[in-house]
Amino acid sequence: MSRYQKNQGIAKELKDQLIILFGLTAVFWLVELIDIFILQSYSLDRFGIIPRNILGLRGIIFAPFLHGNLPHLIANTIPFLSLGWLVMLQKTSDFWRVTGVTMLVGGLGIWLIGHPNSIHIGASILIFGYLGFLLFRGYFQRNAPSIVVSIIVGIFYGGLIWGVLPSGGAISWEGHLFGFIGGVIAARWIGKARCPN
Repeated sequence: MSRYQKNQGIAKELKDQLIILFGLTAVFWLVELIDIFILQSYSLDRFGIIPRNILGLRGIIFAPFLHGNLPHLIANTIPFLSLGWLVMLQKTSDFWRVTGVTMLVGGLGIWLIGHPNSIHIGASILIFGYLGFLLFRGYFQRNAPSIVVSIIVGIFYGGLIWGVLPSGGAISWEGHLFGFIGGVIAARWIGKARCPN
């Protein structure tokens, strides 16, 4: 493969990554703007995760796309873009694996232990999943790039880890905790697949 072909491949992968990240972010924003300005009732939030309610299981799919208000969405946008891109750094397909595991583990965890009569929404489930994945990827894959990324993420985003602890208010610490656990599980799964011995 020539240097030109290699550069073309890298450029195409970067383009694909940007399309995925900004495409999903656009969906987050579109859903929230529809909920605020067209429906004018935050009625879409009812599609979030409702603990121990069979209908609330649909939130496992929908919750990451729903936000309580614009400040909630704004607070989630930059970490989603930056951590999501770091998840893709070695392989774009890692993003989909980590996202899927995080949504499933995070969603089921909330559904099982979340406060009754509550509704859990927000992309922070994914953000904490990406955080868990990136912090533990270096440990499970044991290669220099993964370890360096784990250290960098620990320095810049390590303070988020306190979000997994129970807290008052409307913050879903359960979503943070189980999203994080989902990310660690994904790191172990992908690490074992890449380093079977």
